[in-house]
Amino acid sequence: MKIVVFNKPYDVLSQFREDSKHPTVSSFINDPDLRIAGRLDLDSEGLMFLTDHGGLNQYITHPNNKKYKTYLVQVDGDITEEALEQLRKGVELADGMTLPAKAIKVSEPEWLWERHPPVRYRASIPTSWVEIQICEGRNRQVRRMTSTVGFPTLRLIRTKIGSIDLERLGLQPGEQKEIEPLLYPDFKDVPEDKPFRSRSYVKKPGGTGGKPLHQKNKDGDKKDPAKKKSGTTRIWQMDESEKPRRKTNGTTRPNTKSRGRRAR
Repeated sequence: MKIVVFNKPYDVLSQFREDSKHPTVSSFINDPDLRIAGRLDLDSEGLMFLTDHGGLNQYITHPNNKKYKTYLVQVDGDITEEALEQLRKGVELADGMTLPAKAIKVSEPEWLWERHPPVRYRASIPTSWVEIQICEGRNRQVRRMTSTVGFPTLRLIRTKIGSIDLERLGLQPGEQKEIEPLLYPDFKDVPEDKPFRSRSYVKKPGGTGGKPLHQKNKDGDKKDPAKKKSGTTRIWQMDESEKPRRKTNGTTRPNTKSRGRRAR
């Protein structure tokens, strides 16, 4: 399992596909075996990682696995304890209630780099910094949470995914580093990597997903899909004497109307 940690700069798309308006991850990383796990929005910065392991993204981002992601958030206004308590209890968003978050007010860290372009400055309105930890992965979730409690996000930097710490790694925007998964407890229980399957077939409980597999009989031969299955006899397979008759209450009259053209 290969894992590459990347410090995504502001205004960079979390994708390998080229874009005419914005730089993408492909401008910094060129490895066809890697896939992005845990994307960041265009206007967000910080820690993301790439891997060649197929199921790692879902494992890290699924709420049941409780892999917390930590964000350093600059908000518009001096955030209150009441607003922080709302974040800790959970916030009602358009797509439902969030799970309780860990939220504390912090000072701007000295190690943090300058953003280009910088966040807008307004002398009449102060800003403050919050450290928020969540174990969900909804679209623009942290921004929507702070806005709901009355303090819109101005700048957002992801600093940790589980025990992977951007500050300890010392990566500047645009820099990358391959890490050893065995050194991090987050990857100890990662499920076995499974090959990619097409989504053209719906996966059912107990099914295989992807393309349907041909079943074999006891002799090892594939079943003939054209062969009729044993079971209930269909109505078109019955003789006329075996077909069910419609039950009536005895008042139904025979249809004597002519179905052809009216005689002239």
